Amino acid sequence: MRNATKTCLTLASALGLLSTASTAEAAAKPTIVLVHGAFADASGWGRLIPILQKNGYKVVAVQNPLQSFDGDIANTKRVIDEQTGPVVVVGHSYGGAVISGAAVGNPNVKALVYLEAIVPDAGEPVGALLGKYPVDLASAEKVDKGGYVSIDPAKFHQVFGADLPASETAIAAVTQKPINHTIFAASVPQVAWKSIPSWYVVSKQDHTINPDLERFFAKRSGARTSELDSSHVSFISHAKEVAAVIEEASNSPGK
Repeated sequence: MRNATKTCLTLASALGLLSTASTAEAAAKPTIVLVHGAFADASGWGRLIPILQKNGYKVVAVQNPLQSFDGDIANTKRVIDEQTGPVVVVGHSYGGAVISGAAVGNPNVKALVYLEAIVPDAGEPVGALLGKYPVDLASAEKVDKGGYVSIDPAKFHQVFGADLPASETAIAAVTQKPINHTIFAASVPQVAWKSIPSWYVVSKQDHTINPDLERFFAKRSGARTSELDSSHVSFISHAKEVAAVIEEASNSPGK
């Protein structure tokens, strides 16, 4: 009986150590902060989030109003600053410009991940280079009386997510979140990618941001770059591959 009790105690102790190790491992992983772009909101991360969570990451998806550049930066910065421990910040499309401003000066941000994103330099307007790299989006945009830009629903599938089922983009087209046109003329005095290691995913079939412009942004920012045969929404159509890039950034030494 005494030996049996001793065995049970030893087993319980071992299980306790394993549990502690598992908890410590999860705690050591960075929090992943996801920042959506124009014509979308945080619900768009629905395929990526479960993959990251299954792999032990805490994930927070920012919901930005897209009413002003400064407002989106402040909102994103607030979310980043609320996190404890290391953080990896992921920005999609216009969200890349947002994280470039929001992560400035935060020592907990160990990496930035840009997904087919705008990556402006300091003092460079968000939309400064878009016109120099022609893309289908230019002929699909609509501006309402309030100055908010959206994509013509009839062209949404081809421009935004041609590699998704048409039934899926049909819903996205009528639930898209317009962006205030003034944002494209706004800029920030400092950018985080000059001091924080960056990763960039280029989408070769993107019709919202020209893939060559994406390559330019990636090269200028010194980002570790990968390319996917994807539309503008790689985090939906290639969620596993995008998760792998985020995990690579998460496992990097950081600054």
